[in-house]
Order: sequence, then C-alpha cells, then structure tokens
Amino acid sequence: MADREAFLARVRAAQPAHEPLPEVPLFAAPAGDLRERFGAALKLMGGGEAQVETAADVRAWILQRFGSEARIASATPEVEGTREITADTKPASLEDVDVGVVRARFGVAETGSVWFSEREYVVNALGYLVQHLVVLLDPRQLVAGLQDAYRRDDFRGARYAVLVTGPSATADIEGVLIQGAQGVRSLTVVWLPVP
Repeated sequence: MADREAFLARVRAAQPAHEPLPEVPLFAAPAGDLRERFGAALKLMGGGEAQVETAADVRAWILQRFGSEARIASATPEVEGTREITADTKPASLEDVDVGVVRARFGVAETGSVWFSEREYVVNALGYLVQHLVVLLDPRQLVAGLQDAYRRDDFRGARYAVLVTGPSATADIEGVLIQGAQGVRSLTVVWLPVP
C-alpha cells in the first residue's frame, strides 16, 4: 500500500503549473442576419429547421413527424418525453429512443453548430444514441463565429462541451455521402425562445 500511495503522491506533485488560456482574437463577421447565416450553414451540413409557437407545439410537431408511437427522451422540462431522463439514467438505456430533445445553450452562425455541455444533455449519450435529435434554440442566443463561442463564460466553465453541426455523416465509401451512418440520423433545430 505504501508503494501505491507514494506513486500517486509523485504523480500529483508532478502536475504542470497552471497556464492561462491564450487570448482568442476576434475576426470580422460577415454581413447579414445571424439566423439566416446559421440556417444556411446548418442546411449545408444536413440539418434542418422548424418554427413553432409554443413548447406544446414542439411535442405535436415531433409526433406528426416521427409518428405517434415515437419513444421520446427529453432533457428539457419544456417538452414532455415518453421516457424520463435524469443524471442517474444509464446511457445504454437510451439505445432504443427514437427522438432526443435538448435545448442548446447557444448556436454559432458561422458553422450552423449548436453548443451543449453536460448540463444540457443530462446524459451525454442522449446526443449520440438516439435516432433523431430535436434541438430547441432561442434565436436570441446566436453568436457570429467560433471565436465568439470561445469567449463565453459557459464555454469556459463546462467540464464537457460539444459543438454539433447536423447529423452524423460519412463519405468514406466511394465518396457517397451517407447521413446517420453512426450517431443521429437527423438533427432539427426548432426555434423556440426561452420562456
């Protein structure tokens, strides 16, 4: 036991000194409406958009698009799922979920990406095991570019963060684009302001 503790003590003592993060430069953003730029970039990456009036309309839209029997896991209180998801949910239990619903903290117009952390997903596997991902996004929560995203406090303070741009895709086999080869088959951003 003493050897193990001595080894761990040496590892802990050998940690490098804290280095401040480099300053991220700001670049001029292209002209134009952020939402239009976001939508164009998202479409280019295979994602889609939907507009609804209320959170109840989101659920109705999901059932209309994916069927009344769709298994829904929602990580947001705004949209009721058919399966409860909590921090204690076993990731593998999401393998048969048709639709995952999550609210993005913000979107990046430059790339059509949406940003999530462990807080938004609740269970990180939600963004990867479900068949279809429905992302609620407040149109007021768009930033122009990636350099703007890196400057946000929520980006710097997250233990886990991911920028997602459209459904998974590959073109490895004969250059043919296949969406949903691994991960989600579709990603739709639903424009819904935070209440």
